[in-house]
Amino acid sequence: MKFVASMALAAAVSSVASATFVQYVVVKTSTTNSGVALDVYNVFARFNGATDTLLNAFNFNRVDGTAGNMFYHKDNSDYNGGVLSKQYGTWAPQLTGSATLNRPFDSFLVIGGTATATNTTNADPSWPTAGGSWNRADIPSGFNIGWFNSSPPNLQGRVGIAPNTSTDVRIGQFVVDAGADGGTWNLKIGYNSGVAGAAVQFAETTFSLPTPGALALLGLAGLAGRRRR
Repeated sequence: MKFVASMALAAAVSSVASATFVQYVVVKTSTTNSGVALDVYNVFARFNGATDTLLNAFNFNRVDGTAGNMFYHKDNSDYNGGVLSKQYGTWAPQLTGSATLNRPFDSFLVIGGTATATNTTNADPSWPTAGGSWNRADIPSGFNIGWFNSSPPNLQGRVGIAPNTSTDVRIGQFVVDAGADGGTWNLKIGYNSGVAGAAVQFAETTFSLPTPGALALLGLAGLAGRRRR
């Protein structure tokens, strides 16, 4: 089963020009690996400008409980070795491994692009502050963590640059047990219009990784920075 859970805007915007960031979009796929039934959530930042470019994501934290070790990894890092696990793994997109055997079942973070060795997404300094790098399976509780495109001239975070769609840029994949409540998460993003010299804009809101029965409760809250400064 595959469907898109699109969250509505919390507040009206005055014009198309002032609302480049629209919402977060969550796509859920149900699958099975290593005998474990899984829900795979891909989360995207949606924009409405033809060249809008995602630069970084930060202030990421769970707002309705403790994060803990709820996410599965199956990457080819030394920390995991291709085994489906909640205890060992990395959030680095460069280490997702096989496009068929590993990546579909692995949790990782990105600023657009494909989760392969050439992806230029890196962890920001908030991870060491939380007690280590992002070569860990869990999301640290009580910390606001982030990631960024370390080479923005490559346009990895721009809409319309494959595999991004004309409106959506992926920010992460989160794999949990089937039927598990993946929680509600706060995330702030930095982006610009993609025009040379354009100022960086910011938006901050939440998205949910729900059980199927909770889909009707999805909503977008706390949209900030929606006007160009």
